[in-house]
Amino acid sequence: MRANGRPLTTTSPTAVRNLGILAHVDAGKTTITERILFATGAIHKRGEVHHGTTVTDYDPQERDRGITIFAAAVSCTWGGHHVNLIDTPGHVDFSDEVERSLRVLDGAVAVFDAVAGVEPQSETVWRQADRHGVPRIAFVNKLDRAGADLDTAVASIRRRLGVVPLVVQLPIGQEDAFTGVVDLVTMRSLRWTAGSADFESGPVPEPLREEAGRRRGLLEETVAELHAGALEEFCADSALSDGTLTRALRELTLRGDGVVVLCGSAYRNRGIEPLLDAVVAYLPAPADMPPVRGMADGSEQERAPDPAEPFAALAFKVTATPTGRLTYLRVYAGTLGKGGTVLDAATGRTERVGRILRVQADRHEDREEAVAGDIVAVIGLKSARAGTTLCAPGAPVVLEPPTVAEPVVSVAVEAGQNADTGRLASALARLAEEDPSLVVRSDPETGQTVLSGLGELHLEVAVEKIRRGHGVEVVVGRPQVSYRETVARGVTGLVHRHVKQDGGAGQFAHVVLDVEPLEEPAFEFRSTVVGGRVPQEYARAVEAGCRDALAAGPLGGYPVTGLRVTLTDGATHSKDSSEMAFRAAGRFGLREALRLSTMELLEPIAEVTVNVPEDAVGSVLGDLAARRGRVSGQAAEAGTAVITAAVPLAELFGYASRLRGRTQGRGVFTTRPAGLAPVPASVAGALPGR
Repeated sequence: MRANGRPLTTTSPTAVRNLGILAHVDAGKTTITERILFATGAIHKRGEVHHGTTVTDYDPQERDRGITIFAAAVSCTWGGHHVNLIDTPGHVDFSDEVERSLRVLDGAVAVFDAVAGVEPQSETVWRQADRHGVPRIAFVNKLDRAGADLDTAVASIRRRLGVVPLVVQLPIGQEDAFTGVVDLVTMRSLRWTAGSADFESGPVPEPLREEAGRRRGLLEETVAELHAGALEEFCADSALSDGTLTRALRELTLRGDGVVVLCGSAYRNRGIEPLLDAVVAYLPAPADMPPVRGMADGSEQERAPDPAEPFAALAFKVTATPTGRLTYLRVYAGTLGKGGTVLDAATGRTERVGRILRVQADRHEDREEAVAGDIVAVIGLKSARAGTTLCAPGAPVVLEPPTVAEPVVSVAVEAGQNADTGRLASALARLAEEDPSLVVRSDPETGQTVLSGLGELHLEVAVEKIRRGHGVEVVVGRPQVSYRETVARGVTGLVHRHVKQDGGAGQFAHVVLDVEPLEEPAFEFRSTVVGGRVPQEYARAVEAGCRDALAAGPLGGYPVTGLRVTLTDGATHSKDSSEMAFRAAGRFGLREALRLSTMELLEPIAEVTVNVPEDAVGSVLGDLAARRGRVSGQAAEAGTAVITAAVPLAELFGYASRLRGRTQGRGVFTTRPAGLAPVPASVAGALPGR
């Protein structure tokens, strides 16, 4: 039996699924995406990551490195439903791509390695999905590997993610003998033919009937504990019907009260069809989602996922291609026709949409229109950026944009030849437009152009993209981390008077500021002035001035964070006071307060998970200690040691090659951001100013 997707018969929001594939690097996301496209008939030949022939890893760097770098959108049909799927990166340096994708998705499939279980980046992307409230199902992949164990992987999901796993399948065979699954909802078996994607459905094999019955009973009990309707039927009949169980699993998934868990081996084409069935059965359609909320004229407005509503869409990705500038949109409401006019809510400009495209990674198919629930790309928009709201000119609204991660690593870049300086500037501007987590600035002291990003690999990929895509040879300086300054002990009652008289109207502002530390890396401003001594509009100007002062702290000129400023008193002049004067007073007053405060330098910390052979543990621990690492955990797993440590990001440059040397190439490590921590005085004294 061979399952193929059926032609799409409707574009109703109820017949669409917008989902992402989320996981740690090398868990099999891209292979699953490739097998989904093959199973649905969207492609007719399966590609492989190690051959560089997959649909979604189409960028030359992705094929060279064997990892997903850029989120890629594809689409297919299954069972009369249209599936828009985004294959997201699994490396921590490209987590901003995941963030922007999750902002526009309705559901997700989280992929876990059947041997490793929940890995560091698996947990990171799971928490990202939590923040966006994205319902998920889980797929435990690579059950054909040596050491694979579904129950162990599920236990790690329960323990590390704090969720209730609802396992709906039982594997048939283990490791190399894994050939299929028992569906615990329908109590039928699915077996795949070796070397092909064909499968056969049949009764539960006799040796597994008792175990399948036991697991079905446990599933019913767990669902009944979480779902009131299922509990009522379970109490009456001591069991759940297939229909009740399916409905309860869907409702629990949509509410986030449970996570449906499936299993398989994507590389061997086993488990993909049931996964697609689960996507349709359990994950939400756009019509299931609440109306999207936005701001218009200072008040909150809603747009329902209805093609008849006023048009509203969010741009979440921009790329430059040989055929033009592609802007990827999630349409939340209304209908957009080819040649239609949209309002850019950020700039207030109207633009015409030249073409609407259904995207298949780097291939495109023209469409006449896009409706609520669609994810499409358009050509013709000139000013839209990731996070821009596009809406009907007669019904403006601003949707919440995706958050952008703050850069933590910087390098100085310059053109190899003076003649290429202009081309380099153009290439850097294009990079920052396509990837908001890349920041380009000019160092005011050295005049160098500085490129900042989320990690060493992130910057390597960006520089290589300039070389390959724009033909510019780039000279790159040594990476530098982004330090921050914070207030360890503040000041109270600081008085600052801004008085300027140059003839004619002068400037006068009198402010009294309290500065105190905050535990989290943020800035807060409040005013406790009473009696109208500082009008509200002037208080807002003081806040703006304080924010100006945060750009450079007194220790080394690094940005300042982790403080609260309170405006406690002040005075105005009937003629000379203005918002400009109070903004200047806020800026210079806070600078003075910071000079008088006890300041502390902060550095970004990474949580490092290192997998090494047991005979190399001592050497690796010694190296981590030399890098100012603090070991927080150590465990043994199948002949290897797993070491977890918090290490300053500045100490991790070049760590990959050092680890390979100390472990004869057998050690691997992953990292994820772990916040900021004070820099030891012995280290801080050796750091140059910004």
